[in-house]
Amino acid sequence: MERVVKSGSGWRIGWNPNAPIYQGLVGTDYWAIELTTQELEDFCRLLQQLAQSVETIAYELMDEEKIACEAESDLLWMEVEGYPHAYGLRFILNTGRCVEGQWEASAVPGLLQAAGMLKVF
Repeated sequence: MERVVKSGSGWRIGWNPNAPIYQGLVGTDYWAIELTTQELEDFCRLLQQLAQSVETIAYELMDEEKIACEAESDLLWMEVEGYPHAYGLRFILNTGRCVEGQWEASAVPGLLQAAGMLKVF
């Protein structure tokens, strides 16, 4: 498999199976962080899990109610916050690099779709 980098308005995600340590990449137009294979796998898995949780909970909320939902693994913590139809995403890398990043609500749908299409997991 070749190197893949997908990007859209406010988001980037990538995979390079030939990189020696950091095969993954996530970021925005202004920042990016390289991730190990396991970190990227957890990122994509937790992102999908959070999106499914928001979809499930959405039916129980009134239109003006916001939602905050968290998920984590040994490697990273993630949170979505906002409305079921428009929520931002934050993450904190729990490994030695101690990185924190976030995406605006307008970037999350594209990032979510691209994370599901990397086809490396």
